[in-house]
Amino acid sequence: MAHDADAGKASKHWLWLLLLPWIAMIWVPSYNKVEPTLWDFPYFYWYQLLWVLISAVITALVYFKTKDGSKGAGKAGGAQ
Repeated sequence: MAHDADAGKASKHWLWLLLLPWIAMIWVPSYNKVEPTLWDFPYFYWYQLLWVLISAVITALVYFKTKDGSKGAGKAGGAQ
């Protein structure tokens, strides 16, 4: 029982990674510029688009690291 609580607490630390995209997008002065361009896209646009992809990867990583290990728990509509 105590081991499960410790494992759950440790897996919650992965949630801190979800702050990275938020910080990267909320701090607008860091990317509010035109140069450098990438395929004629100003930095302002491709930086934000890159963070969409990075956020998807971070979200997937956090999901897989924090999901419950028991496969049958919480299934709705199972046979009774």
